This record gives sequence, structure tokens and C-alpha cells, in this order.
Amino acid sequence: MTPPGPQDVHDALARIKPHIVHTPMLRNARLDAVTGGTILIKPEMLQRTGSFKLRGATNALLKISPDRRAKGVVAYSSGNHAQAIACAAHALKMPATIVMPSDAPAIKREHTAFWGARIVPYDRATEDRIAIAQNIVENTGATLIPPYEHPDVIAGQGTLALELFADAAAAGLALDALIVCTGGGGLIAGCALAAAGVSPGTKIFAAEPAGWDDTARSLRAGRRETNDMRGSPFCDALLTPTPGELTFSINRRLLTAGFAVTDEEVRGAMRFTFEHLKLVAEPGGAVALAALLAQKYDATNRVVGVVLSGGNVNQ
Repeated sequence: MTPPGPQDVHDALARIKPHIVHTPMLRNARLDAVTGGTILIKPEMLQRTGSFKLRGATNALLKISPDRRAKGVVAYSSGNHAQAIACAAHALKMPATIVMPSDAPAIKREHTAFWGARIVPYDRATEDRIAIAQNIVENTGATLIPPYEHPDVIAGQGTLALELFADAAAAGLALDALIVCTGGGGLIAGCALAAAGVSPGTKIFAAEPAGWDDTARSLRAGRRETNDMRGSPFCDALLTPTPGELTFSINRRLLTAGFAVTDEEVRGAMRFTFEHLKLVAEPGGAVALAALLAQKYDATNRVVGVVLSGGNVNQ
């Protein structure tokens, strides 16, 4: 599978622009005061479906030839990619089947079903979601779109960084660093490609939950590391066993380092988001802000972008 490049991210933005929300760049005086920096927030909970995932899903489905769309699309996801594929498929009048863990948050299951997708539940502790999805593909001829290990998905996710860099430049700002919530690595790979094309001096950092910091450890080791799968399930959107082969081929070249944050640090970031930004962040969507608030990165006198990647959380 050929990795995408910076131009693919630009092409993806032109392709998906009519179908997505250009989420705003937000500033907050309290956040600047607490960190000592100029913090630029990218709030993807304001995206349609409540997370950045619609970007990659829309790009991938738009690149499926019209004659193949009738056979539908299959995806596996704990929720945000599921909703995104379901929404994008609905817009293109494509049948969608989503393989979802039976313990996925109810709000994510409900929103996936809202767009008309068929949900196939599985037990994440005993069943293989990829095998289930592959079996559906073999029986239907549908196209499989994985949540991060796909060049069109990666390119689509990177469009949020292109928007942020453009909005920062319009405000007369250049990012010293960008901190990105990281699971399998698709979002941060796309963001890193975007930066390589328009802001190569920006350092890119992965933020992960403690116990699921496979990207950070892989960057240090120079090879893909695996989680023991015993970490807290709190950040349910980021519970991947190891970085994707495709995503890590990009991230090992373009990322600076990674940070791990505790559940309590994530809860603090969620509270900050609600109290001061007046937004709702899900646990996995708040890990980048958690890393900043926990001073994993010294933002003093620096311009730092922070991705709030989603807001699909139960009450």
C-alpha cells in the first residue's frame, strides 16, 4: 500500500470541502495564561458526526468508483469511524455495514444506526473484528475501509491540520508545535503530512493514554511496539494494539516524540474543555489537551496547536 504524501492531503481537502465543516481555530485567554503560550485549538467535536473521522471517511468513499458503490462499504470501529462511514455512505446512497464492539458507548451505536448503517456487534476480548469484516466483504463484494490503515483515510484526516495552518497564518501566527490525539496513527500521520507541505518547522507530537502509548514507545525504539492490552479502557477511541504499518511508516519519519497521559489528566482536560471552552470532549478526544495541561510539553512563549478530536461521550 503506497503511503500518501502532502499533495494527497491538499487534494483531499478540495474533494471533501463541500461535505464537511471547516471547524474554527479557537483561542482561550485562560489556557494561554495557564500554559504560558499561544494555544490554537482545533475543535473537531464541532464536525458533523462529532469527530474528525468524517474527513477520512468522506475522502475514502468519494474515491470509490461509482460502479462499485452499489455493493456498499464495510468498516470496523469502536464508534467515531463507524459514525463517519455511516454518514458518508448515507450521503452517497451506499449500503454500510459496521462491525462494532458490543461495549461501545451507546451514543456512538445510536448515532451510527441513525445514518442507516447495519451494525454487527462483536466481543472485543474474544473476537477478531478484522476477520468478521473480511468475511462480510467476501460475501457481499463491499469495499472495506479501515479506521486508519488506508492512504485515503490518512489524507482526509490531515485536512484538519491544513485548515489550522491556514487559519493560523491568517492571524499572523506560525505553529511551533502541534499535539495530536493518537490511536492507530492515521490522524497524526495526515497532520504530519500536512505540516511537511506547508509548515515543515512545526514539531508534531503524539498524545496517548497511559498504557496505550505504543506510538511514543515505537518512536523511541524505531520499530512498531505492541501494547499489552491491559490499560484502562477510559479513552475507548484510542485502544489500538500497535501502530499501523502504513501510519508508522509516515510517523517514524515526521513525528518528534509522543506523550502519555493518565485517566485523571484526561478528566482534567475534559473539565477544562467544558468549563472554559464551553465544549464537550470525549476522553480520547481530550488527550492532546491533557498532555499540554500536564506540562508534558513546555509551551512557554510558543505557538502550539492542540487537536480536540471528538466529543461523542455518554452523559
